[in-house]
Amino acid sequence: MLIKENVWITPYKLERTLHICLPDDYHESDRRYPVMYMYDGHNLFLDEDATYGKSWGLAEYIKDFPRQMIIVGLECNHEGSKRLEEFCPYPFRDFDGTRVEGTGQILMEWMSTELKAYIDSHFRTLPDRANTGIGGSSMGGLMAVYSVVRHNDVYSRAACLSSAFTFCWPAMKKLVTETPALDPDTRIYLSWGSKESGRKPGLVRYTNANLTLAHLLTMRGALTYPYLQVYGGHCEADWEKQNPVYMPFLWE
Repeated sequence: MLIKENVWITPYKLERTLHICLPDDYHESDRRYPVMYMYDGHNLFLDEDATYGKSWGLAEYIKDFPRQMIIVGLECNHEGSKRLEEFCPYPFRDFDGTRVEGTGQILMEWMSTELKAYIDSHFRTLPDRANTGIGGSSMGGLMAVYSVVRHNDVYSRAACLSSAFTFCWPAMKKLVTETPALDPDTRIYLSWGSKESGRKPGLVRYTNANLTLAHLLTMRGALTYPYLQVYGGHCEADWEKQNPVYMPFLWE
C-alpha cells in the first residue's frame, strides 16, 4: 500500500514529499513493523514518480519478502543543485568544477531525530535500533553510509548502492577510520556496477573505494557485504536487480 505525505524539513524551512510503502494488511492488523528509511523516495516505488521514468520496483518486491516492513522514502530537492547539496555531508566540487556546500549532516540529523519521531508517532513501528535501517543510491548511498556511521545509535543496517564516494573520498575515509567501534550487529551493504564508469580506470577506482570502505567498516565491527554488479550501470533498472541481494542480507 503506497501513500504520500508532505512533511516539513525544519532546518531547511521547506516542505517535502514522503513516499511511504505500508504492508498491504496494515489497516487490518495491530502489528508493529521495522522501518527502512531511504533517500530519493520518489525513485523507489512507481515509474511515474521516478526522475527518469523507471523505479526500483521496491513496492512489488517487498510484497513477497518474508519480513514485512514500512519503507519511508524522502523525496529529494529537485531545484538546481540542491539535491547534491543536501545529499552530501561535506563541501565538494561537482564535475563541472562548481563548488557545492554540502549540508548533508543537517538533513541526516533531521531524518534521524525529527522525521523518525514523526513516523514512530503516526505509524505502528518497531522504533528500536535493531528494527531501523537506512538506504539509498548514488548520493543517497553516500548519505546512507554516512548515516549508519554517524548515527549507529539509530540505524543497525544500511543499503548503500552505487555510492558517490568520489565526491568526498578523503573525508569519508577519514570519518570511517576515526569512528568509534560500531555495534557488532550493524550490517552494511556496499555495491557498485562494472558499467558505471565506462572506462577501466573508473571501475578500478570504484572497486578500490568500496572494498577499502568495507574493510574499514569491518575493522570497526560491522558485517559488510561488498557486491560488484557485473554489467551494472548507474540507474534504477540495475538497482532494482539488487533488491533480492541487499534486502535478505539486511533483514533476513
